[in-house]
Amino acid sequence: MSTRTRPVRLGPRSIAALALITAIGVIAFGWPLLADPGATVTAHGEDAPWLFAALLPLLVGVVVATIADTGMDAKAVAMLGVLAAVGAALRPLGAGTAGLEPMFFLMVLSGRVLGPGFGFVLGAVTMFASALLTGGVGPWMPFQMLSMGWFTMGAGLLPGPERLRGRAELLMLAAYGAVAAFAYGTIMNLQGWTYIGGLSSGIAFDADDPVQENLVRFLAYCLATSLGWDLGRAVLTVTLTLTLGATLLKALRRATRRAAFEAQVTFEAPKPSSEG
Repeated sequence: MSTRTRPVRLGPRSIAALALITAIGVIAFGWPLLADPGATVTAHGEDAPWLFAALLPLLVGVVVATIADTGMDAKAVAMLGVLAAVGAALRPLGAGTAGLEPMFFLMVLSGRVLGPGFGFVLGAVTMFASALLTGGVGPWMPFQMLSMGWFTMGAGLLPGPERLRGRAELLMLAAYGAVAAFAYGTIMNLQGWTYIGGLSSGIAFDADDPVQENLVRFLAYCLATSLGWDLGRAVLTVTLTLTLGATLLKALRRATRRAAFEAQVTFEAPKPSSEG
């Protein structure tokens, strides 16, 4: 008998729940770019409570849908809680210092093992818990939860979860971590850029200009304000993935087997005897 652990698969209900929460997130981040010139684009501070109120039941919906699609039990939820607590504890170790945030490394590897559905929930809940721990609660928090959820979900969507192992898998996860670290910073920049005052005209948002011109200004804004921070996050994620990734992946996969995360049990037929 051989046991093999694979990421938690996405069923139809899980896909529907993730699609809904992703659509709401895209609208929440991007509506200022498409708003009428006379609209109040500084309303992210006002719409954040509504987004947070919608986000929590949707996260529960993703968990329930994933459990319903896979038949898992309470051990899966307990596993999410433990990883979220560890991730929240890691964040204060580097937050505020050149983007050195070790929690991103844990989210990449956890998303790889848990799969996209549970990965999304883990990323969002970890960011929520870390905000409570560090006192970083504000209108940006639900946007951080969405961004981290997408970050972790992406790791669960990477190819070859059942076949790719060893150095090749670590290199793929490190490359994803580097790209996703910049993507996370870029998405979070969009959350604040439309209403931050005191910016030069070359990088400031202008509601009267078309989308394409504002996107050019947004790129300049990212290069001028957050490139160094995102680079530090990416370098640390790559370094930790390549140095500690193999050990942590083994530990996570062993834990998911014990928690019955869709462990496949196969029975191998006995080899025929060579005696006549």
